[in-house]
Amino acid sequence: MIRHRLLAVTAPVLLLSGCGYNTIQSLDEQAAQAKQQIEVQLQRRADLIPNLVNTVKGFAGQEERIFTTVANAQRGLVGALQRPGGTDPRELANANENLSRALVPFFTLVQAYPQLTSNQQFLRLQDELTGTENRIAVARTDYNQSVQQYNTYIRRFPQAVTARVTGAKPREYFEVTDPGARQVPTVDFSKPNPGVAPQGEQPAPTPAQPAPKSP
Repeated sequence: MIRHRLLAVTAPVLLLSGCGYNTIQSLDEQAAQAKQQIEVQLQRRADLIPNLVNTVKGFAGQEERIFTTVANAQRGLVGALQRPGGTDPRELANANENLSRALVPFFTLVQAYPQLTSNQQFLRLQDELTGTENRIAVARTDYNQSVQQYNTYIRRFPQAVTARVTGAKPREYFEVTDPGARQVPTVDFSKPNPGVAPQGEQPAPTPAQPAPKSP
C-alpha cells in the first residue's frame, strides 16, 4: 500500500522531469533575468534624460518644443517600466524607440551651441547616456536569444505537452511593433520661436520713431 502511494506521488514528478519540466523552468528563469537587465538599463536611461535636458535648457531655453517632445517620450518610457501587473517587452521596445526618435532633433540642436558641446556636465551626461544605450543593446540581444531558446524548447514534443500541463507560455520578444516608431524623425529648425535671436546673434534694434511735428 505504501509503495503504491509512493509511486502515485513520484510518477507524475518523474514524468514531468523526463518531459523537460526542469529545463523549461531554467530557460524561463534565464529569460526573466535577461528581461530584468533590460529594465535596469532602460530605467537608467530614463533617469539620465531630465538632467541632460535641463543642462541643454541652460543654453537653448527657447527650444521648448523639442524639450517637451523629449520629456513626453521620457515619461512614456517610465510609464512602460511602471506598468501595473508587470512590464511588456514590446511596449518597452516601442517606448524606448520613441525616446530615441525624440532625441534626434535634441542632439541636432546641441550642435548649434559650441559652448554646450564643451560643457563638462553635458559631456559627462552624454557619455553616461551612450554607455547606457550600449548596455541596452547588449541586454536586448541577450534577452531575445534567451526567449528564442525558451520558445523553441516548449514548442517541441514532448516538452510541448509539459508546457501545456504546467501553463508555460511563449514569451514576447523585445522588438519594436509600432510602425510609426520606425520612421526617421524630421529635424526642422526653420521656424524659430518668435522674439528669440539665434545663438550668437543679437536682436535687431527697434527703429527710432520720428518726433511729432510741432503745429
